[in-house]
Amino acid sequence: MNNIITTFSLALGLAFYPSQMIMAQQMPLRQVNPTEINTIWSEDEQLWGTPETRGDKWSLIRAISYSLRYMETPKAAEVYDNYAIPGITRDRVRRSLLRFQELLKTAKTPEALQTAIEREFILYQSVGHDNQGTVHFTGYFEPVYTASRQRTAEYRYPLYFEPKDFNSWKQPHPTRLELEGKDGLGNNSIIQGNELIWMRDRLEAYLVHVQGSARLTLTNGETITVGYDSSTDYPYVSIGKEVVKDGIFALEELTLPRLMDYLNENPQQLSNYLPRNNRFIFFRETDGAPPQGNLSVPVTAERSIATDKSIMPPGAIALIKTPIPYVTPTGEMEIKLVTRYVLDQDTGSAIKGPGRVDVFMGTGKEAGDRAGLMSHTGKLYYLLLKD
Repeated sequence: MNNIITTFSLALGLAFYPSQMIMAQQMPLRQVNPTEINTIWSEDEQLWGTPETRGDKWSLIRAISYSLRYMETPKAAEVYDNYAIPGITRDRVRRSLLRFQELLKTAKTPEALQTAIEREFILYQSVGHDNQGTVHFTGYFEPVYTASRQRTAEYRYPLYFEPKDFNSWKQPHPTRLELEGKDGLGNNSIIQGNELIWMRDRLEAYLVHVQGSARLTLTNGETITVGYDSSTDYPYVSIGKEVVKDGIFALEELTLPRLMDYLNENPQQLSNYLPRNNRFIFFRETDGAPPQGNLSVPVTAERSIATDKSIMPPGAIALIKTPIPYVTPTGEMEIKLVTRYVLDQDTGSAIKGPGRVDVFMGTGKEAGDRAGLMSHTGKLYYLLLKD
């Protein structure tokens, strides 16, 4: 996992499945029968915008360029040489990206674009977590917080860079509790002296671990970016799932805002729940670079997704159908069922199997608020040129 902003549902990892839903055991993608096509296609309205809102067609064109950059790398060649699904090759994915980008640039109307896409492309659908195509969608984002270069009475919760001897650490690695202490201050820790930056709020520091990157406004007026560098060898544990397991909330009533309110109102519970996730992230400064996914290319708000890269085609153009929250002119949240063309450019430790997708929602508080409300089922399709 490199240069990764991951996850993990509802920003604190609120990924749950009903007990009857099982991981698909067959091929993760199936070619859609031509007789089904007309029930799938629908217009991506966000591409063109409205009189009140600007469309993001050129953001999608730029995101495709990032995938094309990845397709030229030795890593892409290696991945696709070993890709298990017949007919999905690096050359075909690359040609599909180029043609889709060309259509975006030259189409004069939404109708012309959609007609060309339907004429030239076929769809491969994710089988989902139930072999019926049901996919659980969540959102992630790049947070913006305040921080300090020096420890002060106010800024005392550190983010760390990777220790020089990290590769020689014996396994199992130290736990989160051993590394940062029950209070999160890291006193007398083996990583003391490796502090990269100091955060004011313990929960915010943990959220940077969860998201894998952040944009930080420093007390001296400087703005920096930090991103994932490495992590200890533990599976990710969802705090949301732990809170539900302890009976604090029922699953159906838990949202990110409610969980945040609970932890802020009961700060002593941070010492109870945060150490349950032993996966510990080390960071590096990224010199103001935009957030990147695991393909080592930037991710684009509402146009980049994270999937399980052990089974899904990296860098490919995809079509998602799922509810997404939007802010209304009055400042309220409205959930809309949308169709979006996206690029598969990221992954995450909690994003496993053909039934999970994380949508990158952007940077800052509004993106975080929207990501925190995303936990819906939908459909995932990949677009490839007809042979």
